[in-house]
Amino acid sequence: MIAQFFVLSQRGDNIVFRDYRGEVSKGSAEIFFRKVKFWKEDEEEEAPPVFVELLQRIARVTKDYLGVLNEDSLRKNFVLVYELLDEVIDFGYPQTTSTEVLKSYVFNEPIVIDSARVPPLGPASMFMQGTKKMPGTAITKSVIVTEPGGRKREEIFVDIIEKISVTFSSSVNINMEQGYILTSEIDGTIQMKSYLTGSPEIRLALNEDLSIGRNSSSVYGENKPSLLAADYIVALFSLKLQIPPDGEFAAMNYRMTQEFKPPFRVNPLIEEAGQLKAEVIIKIHADFAPSVTANTITVQMPVPTYTARVSFELESGAVGQTADFKEGAKRLEWCLKKAGFSSMCFRFILFVLLFYKLYQFYNISILFVRIFISLRKMLQIVGGSEHTLRAKLTFSQESHGNIAREAGPINMNFTIPMYNASKLQVRYLHIAKKSPSYNPYRWVRYVTQSNSYVARL
Repeated sequence: MIAQFFVLSQRGDNIVFRDYRGEVSKGSAEIFFRKVKFWKEDEEEEAPPVFVELLQRIARVTKDYLGVLNEDSLRKNFVLVYELLDEVIDFGYPQTTSTEVLKSYVFNEPIVIDSARVPPLGPASMFMQGTKKMPGTAITKSVIVTEPGGRKREEIFVDIIEKISVTFSSSVNINMEQGYILTSEIDGTIQMKSYLTGSPEIRLALNEDLSIGRNSSSVYGENKPSLLAADYIVALFSLKLQIPPDGEFAAMNYRMTQEFKPPFRVNPLIEEAGQLKAEVIIKIHADFAPSVTANTITVQMPVPTYTARVSFELESGAVGQTADFKEGAKRLEWCLKKAGFSSMCFRFILFVLLFYKLYQFYNISILFVRIFISLRKMLQIVGGSEHTLRAKLTFSQESHGNIAREAGPINMNFTIPMYNASKLQVRYLHIAKKSPSYNPYRWVRYVTQSNSYVARL
């Protein structure tokens, strides 16, 4: 049972507030805000999973109606938001979170907000990113808003989202060769968002070399991928949706526990460098195709509690990389961001080539192309690239044991668009035709994220 529901801004202001039962004081939102603002990491209180799931579903259905979930969209569509909340929760009891069902009861039209103009709701965006969800910048329109002219653009978006968990053993030699894989798992979902009218039948076909069930073979090389558990699988490895619901929904969930090729190799090393000093070397290698580019990568490493200060040494020519020592948490953080400067450089080079007609001079054109390729490799985390961080630690007291046991493990967070480790592929997406001229747009995207990517020291 829910007594109150509210959405707060980052300043603590009430954006949405609904008191369902009148049993809680009106100042509860302020108390909650102060509790979250001054939250301590060592506190072990956890919200009941059922309420976290409900918040995620409310965020999803709100995003289906508004198109984009941020403070501006909530404020400008507060009438629609309150109407949705009254239908989703009745006197504190959840009723339904189905976008298709709510269409029969909610009649207000949303005011469309430009998603690029206002950032999402900061920490509140966690409810849109669940364990298997990732917001897409291309899917930011309402499921009930029509295009100019009264027509609705017929299209469907398919996201194959995989969260990978890998644990590496410690490096066993001075050459920083990565240890073997202790555990590995892929937790994936096929997420869809439909803007199709009439709820036509959809058939999604997967790769033919896919196997369902336990398989001890490895995916390295040419072996076929094996999914340990999958929902809604039918014959010939295709998904058949009789009446796909409007909005965002999960068409299939699967899990893979056999060995697969990790996208990154992490080589950590820590050793004493004199009295009250130690040196840390972290090397990461992008072990995927050069055509694939990873987004922001964050590497974290706990250090001994008696670490007083840290100095960093980044690789020469590093762009978009930052390193910091979180003294309160006694943790190193190394961030590698995908810079957007390469596309700007590319446009500038093309402009220069066209303006001065340098394309007539072969050698100069080749020079500019080589400069662009070098800039791209330097500014982006492309497949095959390698990055190294060196950190020098200074301690406030002597270490009385193995320093490697007092530091680590390495934890890595990343997102890789258009890449999936399980080799699951969509062969085709068939939509039943209502007429010979009916041909809706189809969009398919692959996203791989880290769930628990750990390397022991």
